[in-house]
Amino acid sequence: MENIILPKLDSHQKSYAGIPEAIFVEDVESFMKLSGSDENVEKVLKNLDEQHSKYKFMEFNIISRKRRLRQQIPDLAKSIEMVTILKSQTDDQETQFLLSEGVFVKTRIPPSKTVCLWLGANVMLEYPLDEADELLRQNKNSAEVNLKCLEHDQEFLRDQITTTEVNMARVHNYDVKKRQAKKVTEDEEN
Repeated sequence: MENIILPKLDSHQKSYAGIPEAIFVEDVESFMKLSGSDENVEKVLKNLDEQHSKYKFMEFNIISRKRRLRQQIPDLAKSIEMVTILKSQTDDQETQFLLSEGVFVKTRIPPSKTVCLWLGANVMLEYPLDEADELLRQNKNSAEVNLKCLEHDQEFLRDQITTTEVNMARVHNYDVKKRQAKKVTEDEEN
């Protein structure tokens, strides 16, 4: 397998897709005062929950894109293999191909200098064998690079989700402690 060279990230960039970084709340009390929501914990929790939902949506999209790429890469490898076979062919060869699920057909394939590639979106183009081979290899390499970038982004995203969940728990616990302290103060006054 070829070495996969990932694009470089900028010094301030942590994700290829530009996923925003979740800031860990070290001091919840200072954070609540700075956000101006010391009395309104629900507002802060709502904002954190919205951020968490956005991260989960991004994660869903990354997972579905990874699934598509994982299906695409073996298909491209099979296409490259077929073009290689066509390039080496010198006379009519008898072969079998899949007509529909479970139905194979025997046929003779004459030598060819071109192949039609399905590009998607109801588009098929005829290419010379060398150009088709080069295009398929470029597409396969690109798909592998994109898959590696998505895997990196998914790991980064997991960290952001965890950080957001920890922040939510810390803000909630801060609110519980604050309410308990307020209740103890009220009980002492009575």
